[in-house]
Amino acid sequence: MRNRALFLDRDGIINHDYGYIATRERFHFIDGIFEVCRQALAKNYLIIVITNQSGIARGLFSLDDFHKLTAWMHDQFKEHSIAITQVYFCPHHPDGKLPEFSIICSCRKPKPGLFLKAAQEHQIDLNQSIMVGDKARDLIAAQAAGVGARVLMADHPCEAATHVISSHLHLIKLL
Repeated sequence: MRNRALFLDRDGIINHDYGYIATRERFHFIDGIFEVCRQALAKNYLIIVITNQSGIARGLFSLDDFHKLTAWMHDQFKEHSIAITQVYFCPHHPDGKLPEFSIICSCRKPKPGLFLKAAQEHQIDLNQSIMVGDKARDLIAAQAAGVGARVLMADHPCEAATHVISSHLHLIKLL
């Protein structure tokens, strides 16, 4: 039997997006995220984060900074009895300052690479899974990967979205 996943974008869905978040001090959880994840786990969804992190390519923070913040985020979820299965991230951007990350890749959303990698590594049925994002590129990538439910948390529509909601409380009803 294949797994279902609740895919979450990080900045704008898990935490407030102030732009290029690389420290605990700037990382503020959005109200309702822990309840959404508890409900998802209760319904046997894996929790997987899919996030673009072009700040690495731009030289605004390092891979080490990202990994330290991600470890801290995992710990905060554990304190709420929530296990994140895995965080997949893209450190690339074609206009970056660091040559090793300044590339056109298949993992940067709106491309589906991170979803496809997660599906392969965790035996995920993408059609039975849900992606929650705050930007069109999140949903376009999910659609290209074959994710069945694509939820945009915003006040504007997106053709790739199957649902548009305004809060995490609305998301709980979709699970």
